[in-house]
Amino acid sequence: MRIGAQNIANNENLKYKIIAVDDEQGIIDSISVFLKKSGYDLVGETDPVKAIERVKNEHFDLMLLDFIMTPFHGDQVVEEIRKFNKELYILLLTGHKDLAPPLETIKRLDIQGYCEKSDKFDQLLLLIESALKSIDQMREIKRINVELSETNQKLEKAYMESIETLRYTVEAKDPYTKGHSDRVAQYSILIGQNMGLSEEDQQTLLIGGLFHDIGKIGVPDTILRKEQKLTDEEYSEIKNHPLIGAHILAPATIFEKIIPIVKHHHEKYDGKGYPSQLKGEEIPLFARIAALADTFDAMTSKRTYRDALPIEKVKEEIERCKGTQFDPKIADIFLDILNNEYDKILDIQEKY
Repeated sequence: MRIGAQNIANNENLKYKIIAVDDEQGIIDSISVFLKKSGYDLVGETDPVKAIERVKNEHFDLMLLDFIMTPFHGDQVVEEIRKFNKELYILLLTGHKDLAPPLETIKRLDIQGYCEKSDKFDQLLLLIESALKSIDQMREIKRINVELSETNQKLEKAYMESIETLRYTVEAKDPYTKGHSDRVAQYSILIGQNMGLSEEDQQTLLIGGLFHDIGKIGVPDTILRKEQKLTDEEYSEIKNHPLIGAHILAPATIFEKIIPIVKHHHEKYDGKGYPSQLKGEEIPLFARIAALADTFDAMTSKRTYRDALPIEKVKEEIERCKGTQFDPKIADIFLDILNNEYDKILDIQEKY
């Protein structure tokens, strides 16, 4: 990278303010040196109590937080911060994977992720870059939400425009997403119609389908565009996209109805999905519908590593996965569509 371009990148990074909290000064110093080389503005605190006060009185975009500290642990720090700040993006640092807090605690406190400490900071930098992309999107959503509050008419118009703008941003990152979200939305509506859902519910399915993969904005491009098999670490990054998407949309009340779709479209009926391992009807209805539509489109789309599956094979897979991956009632409704209204499926595929 040329010096001028490097300076521009560093200046861009300075718009973010990061606080690192660790009771070992050496860790703070190491992280500080590494991140400041990349142009980030970072302050450090070794005292968790002082860190809480700083967050209360100063603006920070991101917190890097050690878990095992004195006088109290990182989850207790987050507990206090969440009483007055729900938006701070927090990455928890752990000395060992088996010392990380329970998943239940991470979800309850809205901790966006955690990373094992290492003398190599590449993985941490990757997580920071993903976090800052999400923060940028949250800023944009807030800006849009302020504008939309002026009149109901402007609200509706700008709502649709904001959806399209952010969706196109994701499509630019991930070529597979182009057309995929449109088809998922249309398949979801088709299922909803056959379930007798209202026009309002069908509109929620439409917008939720279009937006279900928005969290991929926070996944590194190198992972989204990789044609080879993903490593376990890279696959874990991909699996973060439902939570990233929900976090991006959460500040804007206009997106409230579609957040369950965005967050839970990878849950499985038997509880073995992600991110929350919800089971059966614990999974929101619209997310169960979108999950089937999403998987159907994945099976019937050509990928770099395989051709689209024949429709009879797809039917067999849906039948086989009833009650495990899919809600059996929704699966039966969709199988009925495939058997008796397949022309509607073909129309959607031809259009998108």
